Amino acid sequence: MTSQPTLTKAGNGPEGSGGSGEPGSGLQAGLKNRHLSMIAIGGVIGAGLFVGSSSGIATAGPGILLSYALVGTLVVLVMRMLGEMSAANPTSGSFSAHADRALGRWAGFSIGWLYWFFWVVVLAVEATAGAKILEGWIPAVPQWGWALIVMMVLTATNLVSVGSYGEFEFWFAGIKVVAIGAFIVIGALAVFGVLPGVDSDKAGLSNLTGHGGFLPNGPGAILTGVLLVVFSFMGSEIATLAAGESEDPQRAVTKSTNSIIWRIGVFYLGSIFVVVTLLPWDDKSIADKGSYVAALDSLGIAHAGQIMNFIVLTSVLSCLNSGLYTASRMAFSLGQRGDAPKAFAKTTSRGVPMAAIVSSVVFGFVAVFFNYKFPDSVFLFLVNSSGAVALFVWLVICFSQLRMRRIIQAEAPEKLVVKMWLYPYLTWATAALIVFVLGYMLTDTEHDGRETVLLSLLVAGVVLAIAFAKEKLGKGEAVSADPAQAAAAGEARD
Repeated sequence: MTSQPTLTKAGNGPEGSGGSGEPGSGLQAGLKNRHLSMIAIGGVIGAGLFVGSSSGIATAGPGILLSYALVGTLVVLVMRMLGEMSAANPTSGSFSAHADRALGRWAGFSIGWLYWFFWVVVLAVEATAGAKILEGWIPAVPQWGWALIVMMVLTATNLVSVGSYGEFEFWFAGIKVVAIGAFIVIGALAVFGVLPGVDSDKAGLSNLTGHGGFLPNGPGAILTGVLLVVFSFMGSEIATLAAGESEDPQRAVTKSTNSIIWRIGVFYLGSIFVVVTLLPWDDKSIADKGSYVAALDSLGIAHAGQIMNFIVLTSVLSCLNSGLYTASRMAFSLGQRGDAPKAFAKTTSRGVPMAAIVSSVVFGFVAVFFNYKFPDSVFLFLVNSSGAVALFVWLVICFSQLRMRRIIQAEAPEKLVVKMWLYPYLTWATAALIVFVLGYMLTDTEHDGRETVLLSLLVAGVVLAIAFAKEKLGKGEAVSADPAQAAAAGEARD
């Protein structure tokens, strides 16, 4: 355990935002409150919600609602912990910087690089998903061409300024929010018999208990459902990273943390509730078309598939935009702490960490290449070996918060504007639940849960080994560089 670190004031020091506008002066407060609000709302709506929910419904039936509720509760608790630490000390490195201070350099280094690795792989996954949709609309451009175009456009957006990232994300997230909000309202009207022209034999609350009951495949399917939906929640933490470049970081973090409950409740539980009440869970159209397309079709909405493709494309672009931003800011933070090349910590006159962005994009392009060239070997390894990183991040947040609370209370108790509920008991319970989910994944062979955890642990082990080696090497260099210590060592030998 390291000695207790001191808290830095937001906007000052190596992790603060702000700056004079000169090259290398650090990140700048270029995100407006409306940007942060929409980033926070849109951050919980990933493309995985639209694309991956059908497999969860097929596995757990209407009981998938409990799976989403369980994971949603877990995310709310973890984000509460992260909000507590980030409101007290907003930084571009978020949980990685907090882990560095609370647990030691090895923790910040490891979780920072793992998180960066996760988002670099996500860039490739999302770029390919977006390219497939665009190729379907304009087949004259090959899929790899669309992937290249999408990546280049969003790279340019991120390179201009943090404000341009915020503006793009504001509109991307806005489209997602409006679309899913409209879906919930129209779907709810259909379920309760208010909307005309809907097949009343199919739609209704009876779908929750009919067709084999609420848990047609047994209670164990709830946990299997958890494994299928947990990764669609990754991205909730982006608002805490972006807060470091906002006009009022503490206010932004506090607002984002306090609103996480209704955001998950409305967008995840609300939309899935509409899907499983509009159609029987075992309706073939859910598996064939996807849950949301099938639900829109059942409402008699024309061109439901193309409408959903547009919404999914928007979600993909939003995920790509935020993924590139998040990966680059994590690389920037690692560079500032000496855990990555110093070039990553240098910014342009607009406060943009160009080297961090370009490096993240380069590795993203490499991953895209592997996706096209070696989809069933190299790329599959990359995807599986980054799959459990979300759970690792959440676990580190738990342990960081346990110690950071004591540090904040001792040094700056007035900064505890957001507090974790029932500390430390609920923090320990959350950590235990995360460990349980990881353990349960090891028993899952049908959905590649075991392979995902084992490969992710392998990569985490390699990064940890590098972290400890770097720390040990750094201590050796520090001793040899200190003349007084060198003299003392020489006297001891004499």
